[in-house]
Amino acid sequence: MSVLFVTGTSTEVGKTVVTAALAAAALAAGRSVAVCKPAQTGIAPGEPGDLAEVERLAGVSRTLEIARYPDPLAADTAARRCGQPLLTLTETVAAIDSLADADLTLVEGAGGLLVRLGEFTLLELAQKLDAPVVVVAAAGLGTLNHSELTTRALSSAGVGCAGLVIGSWPDEPGLAEECNRVDLPRVTGVELVGTVPAGVGRWHHERFRAAAPGWFTAGWSALG
Repeated sequence: MSVLFVTGTSTEVGKTVVTAALAAAALAAGRSVAVCKPAQTGIAPGEPGDLAEVERLAGVSRTLEIARYPDPLAADTAARRCGQPLLTLTETVAAIDSLADADLTLVEGAGGLLVRLGEFTLLELAQKLDAPVVVVAAAGLGTLNHSELTTRALSSAGVGCAGLVIGSWPDEPGLAEECNRVDLPRVTGVELVGTVPAGVGRWHHERFRAAAPGWFTAGWSALG
């Protein structure tokens, strides 16, 4: 099994759509794909969460959500507020291991790299599984600082960064966006491996799946 983590530099940078795009691109390359969302917040029981969107867009049939909390907060805080136990590192690793028959297992975090999913962060989970992390970054102002902080944290922890992906590239990028696309690899030392256009999460699934492979660098090893 190959495991690839997906984190963001912050919230609302496009992690779920990027996860769906990664899944669609890997499926198009002939790989079997599973997707795990350890902790889903801000969604009531029975409502479609992030994995439902990944299933719709990418056509992934195997997904796993371990815990769900209704408040739109960090998972550990949301768990405490509703009286649920915090996810443990051991049970989360076991859940991801249950997807081992897939060629690629994508694990989508919540918020940024150091947001607590339970008793642990996504960084600690990636360390435990010795798996690389894709960092989803914003396009506009602030992204250089957020991206460098995130990639430095990965490097300090000895966790590999598989690449940067801009999660929502505007139809009409301004000066900041155009400069950031050039500067992101320079300040982080990490390759920019993908740029996902803004608004593609609203596309019909057939259009999304056909276009997704073209949003990533050809031959990028993470997608096989």
